[in-house]
Amino acid sequence: MVREGLPVRLREVQDQMAAACARIGRDPAEIRIVAITKGHPAHVVAAATEAGLNEVGENRVDEALQKFSQVAESLESHGVTRHMVGHLQRNKVRLAVTVFDWVQSVDSVRLARALSERVAERRESLPVLVEVNVGEEQQKHGFGPDEAVDRAAEIAELPGLSVRGLMTMAPWTEDLTVLRTTFRRARSLFERMTVSTGGMRGSIDTLSMGMSGDYPIAIEEGSTMLRLGTALFGSRQEG
Repeated sequence: MVREGLPVRLREVQDQMAAACARIGRDPAEIRIVAITKGHPAHVVAAATEAGLNEVGENRVDEALQKFSQVAESLESHGVTRHMVGHLQRNKVRLAVTVFDWVQSVDSVRLARALSERVAERRESLPVLVEVNVGEEQQKHGFGPDEAVDRAAEIAELPGLSVRGLMTMAPWTEDLTVLRTTFRRARSLFERMTVSTGGMRGSIDTLSMGMSGDYPIAIEEGSTMLRLGTALFGSRQEG
């Protein structure tokens, strides 16, 4: 069961993170883990918070609403930050801004504008990440690498949104060269954002890249936020 196996898996992840950081002289404390609980039942979300994972991510608004409502007390008592990491349809924006604290998957200016219009209902600005399709894969969402920085600057001008950086997903491959190339291109874009002028200046601090199959490489290439599901919880059948 997930609850019993999670502490062991979390220690293994932390050991891998420490080893990757040691190889390049980074501090593991610089890197945040978002526990991806999609496809798992609500009690897995509670188990994650009890294990000290205070950031959780979901791919679908309706699924997240259902699960988060079941463990609302645990989320509140542990101060958990809730991340939207999947493709967000504009017709789900109104609900999304009530369910999530961050949206990592802003993949169009139209979506950003819809979020900006709805976030007025919140007391605080909404932290967002601009999704970049570094590999320019047709099946994936996100801005192309040639336009990501300019679109991020445009989005940063919208009221109610706080652009915090970039999110990307590497291609599904075991080719280490492809993975490193993808992550390095994302890091280069991220560094360009940190020196951009206007509304983005001083707010860019998050490069969300690295999942269960590639997170040590992502750390070596500069990730500041990992999105981990299987590495922490095993397969969804174990939930």
